[in-house]
Amino acid sequence: MPMSPAGNAVPGKPGTMQKNDVRDVVFLHGWGSGAGIWDDLARRLAPRFRVRALPLPGYGADTASGTHSLQAIVAAIARAAPRRCGVVGWSLGGEVALAWARRAGHQVQRLALIATTPCFTSRPGWRCATAPAVLREIGRSLAADRAGTLARFAAVQARGDAHARQVARLLKQSSERSAPGEVLKAGLAVLSNTDLRRELPRVQQPAVVLHGARDCVVPPAAGRRLAAALPNARFALLRDCAHAPFLSQPERVARTLREFFDE
Repeated sequence: MPMSPAGNAVPGKPGTMQKNDVRDVVFLHGWGSGAGIWDDLARRLAPRFRVRALPLPGYGADTASGTHSLQAIVAAIARAAPRRCGVVGWSLGGEVALAWARRAGHQVQRLALIATTPCFTSRPGWRCATAPAVLREIGRSLAADRAGTLARFAAVQARGDAHARQVARLLKQSSERSAPGEVLKAGLAVLSNTDLRRELPRVQQPAVVLHGARDCVVPPAAGRRLAAALPNARFALLRDCAHAPFLSQPERVARTLREFFDE
């Protein structure tokens, strides 16, 4: 049961994708959101696939506290997922999907990465990213005003989108049902500390990287570099979209995912 692009494709390394038997598709949401953010997209894929939106640890009904390292998140998701599945990861969920695919190649068959970067914060040689000070400021703001911080982050994610008002509304609604402050703070630490760039050549699964051309949270250049570094990936740029293209242009994204998981 479901729980709850793209035009302008830029080919990556052609000719290597294989016919597959993906029927189970797992969705992984981003920071400050929740599994319900996928409701509409999951319904669009449900006639063809068995879709399941899994909450990251600490989100939704599971509000248990504790350590939420990237490794712990991956282990929890792997236990809850089907034995073999395609994966759609958005933002933080995309980083989780990459780490999962690297560690469980037998379980993860294909990867669709939306607004994903292998390294969220800027480092030497990696400028298509967010300054670490920005995440520190979000953490301080979160401690003082969780609701206000998440509402502002929703607005930032939608900024520049052709459907910004609608996208911001949906993101804000999802953030209101997300995780407690301690889990959100742990997620910021994951975003701040994770650097998967050296892992990318070992992620052998077929992948499609979808990115909004107007994304001001994860620059499109990060998505391009991610697709170029993966051995078997292609890149698709969604014009007029910001950080959540699946909310802005859901049918286009759904069509791309259906075609990708059916190849």
